[in-house]
Amino acid sequence: MIKDYFIIPWREIKRRRLRSWLTLIGVFIGIAAIVSLITLGQGLENAIEGQFQALGKDKLFISPKGGTFAGIGSSVVMTEDDLEVIKRTAGVKRATGLAYASSGYEFNEVVRFNFVSGISTEPDERALAGEAQTWKIAQGRNLEKGDRFKVILGYEYTQDTLFEKAVELGDTILINGREFKVIGFLEKIGSPPDDQSGLIPLDTFGEVFNREDEVGYIIVQTQPGDDPAVVAAEVNEELRKSRNLDEGEEDFTIQTPEQFAEAFGVVLDVIQIVLIGIAAISLFVGGIGIMNTMYTSVLQRTKEIGIMKALGAKNSQILYLFLIESGLYGLGGGLIGVILGIGFALLVELAFVVFLGPAFLSVEIDLLLVAGTLFFSFLIGCLSGLAPARSASKQKPVDSLRYE
Repeated sequence: MIKDYFIIPWREIKRRRLRSWLTLIGVFIGIAAIVSLITLGQGLENAIEGQFQALGKDKLFISPKGGTFAGIGSSVVMTEDDLEVIKRTAGVKRATGLAYASSGYEFNEVVRFNFVSGISTEPDERALAGEAQTWKIAQGRNLEKGDRFKVILGYEYTQDTLFEKAVELGDTILINGREFKVIGFLEKIGSPPDDQSGLIPLDTFGEVFNREDEVGYIIVQTQPGDDPAVVAAEVNEELRKSRNLDEGEEDFTIQTPEQFAEAFGVVLDVIQIVLIGIAAISLFVGGIGIMNTMYTSVLQRTKEIGIMKALGAKNSQILYLFLIESGLYGLGGGLIGVILGIGFALLVELAFVVFLGPAFLSVEIDLLLVAGTLFFSFLIGCLSGLAPARSASKQKPVDSLRYE
């Protein structure tokens, strides 16, 4: 008897295939949008978390308050003196400063504007900057002590897309109007701003951009076993003293990789909520479509309802038949939507890997999300069909048999 509750609705759905497919469209578009957005959002969070985990939990990032990344646009500056204060702070293993600027790159009579970074040529400090920024040499060599007007360029410079001709080791390139010899190229990172940037010695950076003794921000590695939060508090106190600032009036910020990840997570969550809200509108329209289909089905099967009641079918049995039929519409739309949503997410991941690299998106199929979505879509179908099902169950046998 129980299986009849599914067999009869399934036969009706198959008998009206065109109408059934039109009904499913609204449901699976909404479900596909929701599944793909949630999956992609989780993939971005996984990628970001992986990047920050790669940095290690023993890093601190100190930058001027205000402005954008690395204090660009801020009226406050970090200096070499600040770096020396930090190096002397208890719990600090090593520290290094980096400087950033936007500059024109001229090569082959073509000018492109990209970021240029000034980094220390001290081996230990240079290694710390490389770890924190995931810089790896693909060709040539790294910057060394004594290097002045030498540059390491990002991956894009090895292609013919920026200057209609690939830059090669030993070539000369103009940065902010000054000549630099190319001594190396970085491995592809996958981020266009990074892959189009260049690295020059920090002291040369100060000379070229008239920013001697300035650093954009400071990277700190804590001693093994020390709590980064405790070390951050120590650094905060020492910097306040050296800069003659009162507590609570700091003109700099200190962040850990976990704090960066949390900040990104909050932004992604807000974006996801907004996009899912928009996708839910499509799902609502799909629910209206199921309701409309079920009302039409009740009208077309009025005599059939009358016959079933004349043969002894109860109101509850009629109700269940139509509820399950509407639920199957929701479940069918949900199943197609899940397949399309996951397929779209995997396609986007493939595009990211091909064009940007694997570091920016890491999609994982969440079985709990799949199961929850299918249950939710079945529930949406049942709720959408509740009113038509109640209408069918309350019909009187005599009136139903007379219906033309």
